[in-house]
Amino acid sequence: MASYREHTLDGAGAVDLVVALYDGIIRFLYAAITAVDRGDADARRAAVKRALDIIIHLQARLRMDVGGRPAQALSEFYAAIFAQILQASQSASSAKFQHAIDCVRNVRDAWREVALDPNANSDSPRVLMMTSRPAAAAPADTASGSSWTA
Repeated sequence: MASYREHTLDGAGAVDLVVALYDGIIRFLYAAITAVDRGDADARRAAVKRALDIIIHLQARLRMDVGGRPAQALSEFYAAIFAQILQASQSASSAKFQHAIDCVRNVRDAWREVALDPNANSDSPRVLMMTSRPAAAAPADTASGSSWTA
């Protein structure tokens, strides 16, 4: 399955990759809920760590110099959702994890609309801080091998 995902993302654009990362956050938060329901603290912590790793990756790739206010808003969102996930994990609360999922899904859906917009020109992603940075300037993500930035 991992190989299928890698090949699916090979030709994906920057916005599609962001959507895929949001999907990953959501998937790991659902895994955390399942772990809470089973009473499996180790699985909960592992799922939370994976979700938080994605959030850290997304935040690290923000280009404040290019993105301006939208980049700042995303940075604030990432900080807030990071804290919310930590709180959900600390209290082992399925309801708090579900709220975090709802918040992430809302932003994910906005990115998806950008990806699906047939009227978007090549400059549209730039409005949302999507710029390609050469691999030499930004180390490739070791998990996916990508060198894109948001």
